[in-house]
Amino acid sequence: MLIVDDNEAAADLLQELLSLQDHSARCTYTAREALAVCANESFDIALIDITLPDLPGTEVARQLRERARPPLLVAVTGLSSHETTGAHAGLFDHHLQKPIDFDALDRILELARSAPAS
Repeated sequence: MLIVDDNEAAADLLQELLSLQDHSARCTYTAREALAVCANESFDIALIDITLPDLPGTEVARQLRERARPPLLVAVTGLSSHETTGAHAGLFDHHLQKPIDFDALDRILELARSAPAS
């Protein structure tokens, strides 16, 4: 799992919480860092903050969506779903509002686990 968030403390905490649930996660703190990591590694799920300082998280999602086997893309944002869902329709598979509702994240992870491999 890839976590892309410029709030390093929040990203690291999320990574730690996910590891306690036996998920493997890697943090990146900028869009460019995320894209560089993805050039060499594949991820099943990417949790992407929409508002990153160097490039919008939507650009990360756009580039990952172009891959032969894109990860499940989850927008993570402080904006309301009304503000983001329509503008990013088809780009992200799911949206989570900050602070992250861990029950909602667990449901998304469960859906990802139960989805047939493509």
